Amino acid sequence: MKFGSGDEADESQVEDRRGGGGGFGFPGGRIGAGAGGISVVGVLLYLAIRLLGGDVSPNAVPGTDVPSGPQGPVDPTSTTNRALGGSCQGASASGDQGKFVSCVQSNVQAFWNGKLSHYAPAKLVLFEDRTPSGCGLASAATGPFYCPEDGKVYLDLGFFQELHARFGARGGDFAEAYVVAHEYGHHVQHLLGIEQKFRRTIDESPDRRRALSVRLELQADCYAGVWGHAAYDQGKVASTEIADALDAAAAVGDDRIQQETTGRVNPEKFTHGSSAERQHWFNVGMSTGDPGKCDTFGGQL
Repeated sequence: MKFGSGDEADESQVEDRRGGGGGFGFPGGRIGAGAGGISVVGVLLYLAIRLLGGDVSPNAVPGTDVPSGPQGPVDPTSTTNRALGGSCQGASASGDQGKFVSCVQSNVQAFWNGKLSHYAPAKLVLFEDRTPSGCGLASAATGPFYCPEDGKVYLDLGFFQELHARFGARGGDFAEAYVVAHEYGHHVQHLLGIEQKFRRTIDESPDRRRALSVRLELQADCYAGVWGHAAYDQGKVASTEIADALDAAAAVGDDRIQQETTGRVNPEKFTHGSSAERQHWFNVGMSTGDPGKCDTFGGQL
């Protein structure tokens, strides 16, 4: 991606909690397999179903409900003094990753602010390991997510390394920007009332939860593509970078993750959609730039 001299990052929309907890991890300081701990397999599978956001509460991971470190409970407002605002010119994922995602969220939110008359900004929370959220404990094991309870996006930057190293995504600026834009796609769903309809529907018909969750995630992919279309038109994204984002979408398809983690594919357990579905809906948004084309529900809500 190429940010110009006129691109600015709004630091007021970023909570940088990195380093605020004094260096804590899972209970006992390691991933445990016993009672009250988390098995390595459990973390990998939970990470797999939570990649790129979803509706699973972070507290669904057992043994991660008390965010504390050597100095006691984590202060959720604790921040560092990193410069995350100001000019975005030259910002890249390979440089200062925090500044880069700050620039991306500012650009994404400016786009949706121009699209929605009632747009309200959502803060981006950067953290390491664990931090409290309105939806429970945010953990590195849960992957990035949007919390409708406090209207914030949570992201441990270490996720991008997992995306590349564990799931084989090529990476690159636009691939990482896609992740951020996907989470803000969930925020758009909340502002449009789609997320609320989803919750009411699954409350009434719990057996539809998994199928509708896939549609919710695919729509967030499409919304990410809608923003990407605008970024491409503005000259911020090169045509060659679009393939990087599509590659990232494929890397976190349910079928690929299931195959790599369990050796088999079970569509009945999909939560985010297959690699092909995720690529398709991102491409729908990317090629049309029209959020109206992102109806992944087809009237089923």
